[in-house]
Parts: sequence; C-alpha cells; structure tokens
Amino acid sequence: MLSYTITHLDHCRRVESYLRTLMPTSPFGYARKLIKSGAARCNGSIVAPDSLLAYHDSVTLKESGTTTGYITSTRPVLDILYEDGLILIANKPAGLPMHRTAECEENLVDVGQSYMIERTTPCKLYPVNRLDRGTSGAVILAKSSSSAGIYGRQVKETGLDKLYLALVWGTPEGRGVITEPLDEKESETRYHSLLAGENCALLAVTPISGRMHQIRRHLAATGHPVIGDKRYGGGDLPALAGFALHSLRTSLTLSESGVLTVCAPLPDELLNLCEQRGISCDIMLETIYQLTQREDV
Repeated sequence: MLSYTITHLDHCRRVESYLRTLMPTSPFGYARKLIKSGAARCNGSIVAPDSLLAYHDSVTLKESGTTTGYITSTRPVLDILYEDGLILIANKPAGLPMHRTAECEENLVDVGQSYMIERTTPCKLYPVNRLDRGTSGAVILAKSSSSAGIYGRQVKETGLDKLYLALVWGTPEGRGVITEPLDEKESETRYHSLLAGENCALLAVTPISGRMHQIRRHLAATGHPVIGDKRYGGGDLPALAGFALHSLRTSLTLSESGVLTVCAPLPDELLNLCEQRGISCDIMLETIYQLTQREDV
C-alpha cells in the first residue's frame, strides 16, 4: 500500500486532482478509476472524486506496477484543480498575468499550453474568466473556442459563484455589505471576518456583481485595503509576488453533469504572511476547510 500525508499544498483540493498531481502522465480517467474501485482511499475510507482533502489527511493507494510507474515526485508546472474534455480549472500563482501583456512575458495561457504539449495533450487555451495579475487562485480555461463560447455565455448571463479570501489592513468585525457604485454601475460585495491578526484580518469575500477590481476597490473604500495592493492603498510588500487576495472557491454548471465546485489551495506566501501577522497557520487552515463546507457564504 502506498501512503501519502496531505500538506498545505493540497489542503481543500479535490481527491481526483490530488491523484492526477501525483500521476500527471496517467491516462485521463485513471485517477477516477482508482477512486471508484476503492483502490484510492482517504483516512481508510472510500471517497468520491470531488471529496476535498484536508491538512494531515492520509491518502492511500493500492500498490501496482502500473500505478507506481505513473507516480512522480515532481509537481506539474500547471496546477490543475479540475479537467475534462472542454475546460480545465487552474490554480494561478499571484504575480502571473492571465495572458501576454508584453513581449516574452510569462503568462498563464502560455504556461498552460506548453504544459499540455509536454503532457502530449496539446490544445489552445482560452480564458473563460480572469483574475488580476496580483490575485491567486482558481481560474477557468477552455480547451477550444467553442467551449470558451459556451462557458463565456454562462459567466456573462448567470455569473460564477465565487468565494475569495482577502487579508486586509485593520480589523473589520462581523459581516458587511458594500454597495458603493463602481464606474457608475450598481455594485455589491459581501464579506465577513474570519480571523484577526496584528492590525489585519482575514476576510471571506463574495462579489455579487462583477466590476473591474471590484473587491479591491470596495475593500479600500471601507478603509481596509487588501495588503500589498499598492494601487488601492494596501502598500507595497516585497514579500508578495502580487497581493493578499485569493480566489478560493469557484462553482459553475457543467454542460452534462450539473454543478461543479472547485477549491484552490492557498499559496505559501499568503500562509506565511498570515503567520507573520499573528494568524496561526493551523487555525487558518481549519477555518478555511470549514468555510468550504458551507453554502451560506
């Protein structure tokens, strides 16, 4: 039996995504086959492909020559949280733009397409939604222009159910709703405070509308800008590649199988910053896991 202990790198990751990260060259359906047959288990129990892993969980795999041959100690350069024949959802690092904004600049689309070629599954990738360069977390890429059109219409017509984490200056308490118009358009952002640190707080944030830089602008308007967001008053923090804003959870409706919910593990630099500001990493990870289990946020 092969055994693995889950670290913060895979906290809140789907089981299927974790197995595909362990075995990036395995056939597309191999991870799901292991899960459905009971050859892959979490804490000794049978799980579903969309079950979320937690820090310190134990994942076991029934050992075989085939499985062992696919396992690698090197994590893929593209962190894929979910993938099917039409789309993939990637965990974008902070500081990486979605697409090329300058000659020879590294960007998520080019990184993704290079990885797909390396994996011998080449395709052109099209952003379905976008994250600011400085924001980390879950973002959707379509594998064809037709898929981009299908899911792009969904985003435009019904939006995405998204939940963000923001580390902000100051200590706002409880829950709040920000309705300040942006670009002369109605806008709404809801938030509630999860944990407080030294002159900072970790917030769960839900954008109801979809204006440019909405979360960053709305939080700055309350006097609690996102840490490291120098454009909107959060200061310049060299330790951060971007700023302390992370797209944690994304839900969308798949063409054939209904609603899909995907969570993106937090980057090291955000966890380290919280620890430095007096927010315990263990408490933070537990709080985030409980948050992902709720639908009322």
